[in-house]
Amino acid sequence: MKKAVIYIFLALVAASCSSSRGGGSNGGEVTGVGGTAWAEPTPYGMVLVDRGSMKVGPGKNDSLNNIVADSRGMSVDAFWMDQTEITNSKYKQFVFWVRDSIIRERLADPAYGGNEDFKIEEDKEGNPITPYLNWSKPIPWRNPNEDEARAIESVYRINPITGTRELDPEQLNFRYEIFNHTEAAKRKYRKDPARRVYNTDITPDATAPMISKDTAYINDDGVIVRETITRELTGDFDFLNTYIVNVYPDTTCWVNDFENAYNEPYVRLYFSHAGYNDYPVVGVSWEQANAFAAWRTEYLRRSLGKQGVYVEPYRLPTEAEWEYAARAGANDNMYPWEGDLPLAEEGCFYANFKPMEGNYVKDGNLITSKVGTYSPNDFGLYDMAGNVSEWTSTAYTESINKLTSDLNPEYQYRVAKEDPYKMSRKIVRGGSWKDVAKDIRSDLRMWEYQNEQRSYIGFRCVRSQIGFAKGNGKK
Repeated sequence: MKKAVIYIFLALVAASCSSSRGGGSNGGEVTGVGGTAWAEPTPYGMVLVDRGSMKVGPGKNDSLNNIVADSRGMSVDAFWMDQTEITNSKYKQFVFWVRDSIIRERLADPAYGGNEDFKIEEDKEGNPITPYLNWSKPIPWRNPNEDEARAIESVYRINPITGTRELDPEQLNFRYEIFNHTEAAKRKYRKDPARRVYNTDITPDATAPMISKDTAYINDDGVIVRETITRELTGDFDFLNTYIVNVYPDTTCWVNDFENAYNEPYVRLYFSHAGYNDYPVVGVSWEQANAFAAWRTEYLRRSLGKQGVYVEPYRLPTEAEWEYAARAGANDNMYPWEGDLPLAEEGCFYANFKPMEGNYVKDGNLITSKVGTYSPNDFGLYDMAGNVSEWTSTAYTESINKLTSDLNPEYQYRVAKEDPYKMSRKIVRGGSWKDVAKDIRSDLRMWEYQNEQRSYIGFRCVRSQIGFAKGNGKK
């Protein structure tokens, strides 16, 4: 019987080898494994920007606007990019998801009835697992019992002035974790000292290297506390950073950005009213934009299930990616279109900006416009100039051009609470509805503090392409 089992096993191995590309059928040559070539589907609402090279930064002096030529060559790999800026509608989906996750947590809490159907704590065999929310169980919005009603109503508040029921923004906190692959990959952080330095003339330091990681928690007063911990490296978990971010936009930015202006209707309506659904979300900080990208990644991965293929994370574009995409890879373009003017000869505007002093409406808009109102650039991207400025992932420093590589340039800095405030500056690009023509140029760099929320700054996401296939970008 034992021999029979061995024979069956050998037969299975032989059959497997003969049917594989690396087996005897290829004459003993190494032909590789992995199956057919990868063809990544187009993510919803995104276009593919082909890999390419260009000179970024202003290419010629402009003494009138005090712009000094500072162009430099660089290359970026292919990536998917949102065709338009993230809209109020899409950001609301994030806000409502956070709201619903809080409600589900409370519906499963014994203090609100303890319905175990809203939280999975065991596998099919009854073994304990890391608990997770059951999103297939619908929230009883209609006809809830007393405990369910308390759980649902706990995320709302009654406005003391108007008496209306509204979401409580202070509760809408999103917790997520990001593994810092870049830091984890550096040789200096390898656990084996002998693999940190390849020069055999140098005796490696056996001392565990020091690392810093971000963590966060909510204290007893409900306040988000963020800390940066510095300690000796113990393992991969030291590169896992935890963030808790309040996700609700700052709707008061419309008043705080403009003194002595009647912008109160925008405070009340711009984010909440369906009439503005297709307008770009504003009042969102760099930190909130990153939280949205992390949620969007997790949202997609969960929809794919355990059998789903790997997906690259959604993220903010690097400054280099943004400029390459905005200028459609053309060295001569100062804007997302050809020429040095923001309007055509017949007077049609190419973007939403401030055409003249005090005259915001000459281009047909007063504040923001619906995304996609103007024609796209040659890469199929809308509003890469004007409408709202856009966050990038890149940290700002005066010497950034000397610090970054010419291959996929990027400079990141995770600011600690103890750092000077100026260290939290991040690069924004594209100019906005409130800016004049020179400030919506695609080759100019601007910055803002990462925790600021402005009525003229929004964002869009990118995702690195897996492999490469020619897309919409021109070569």
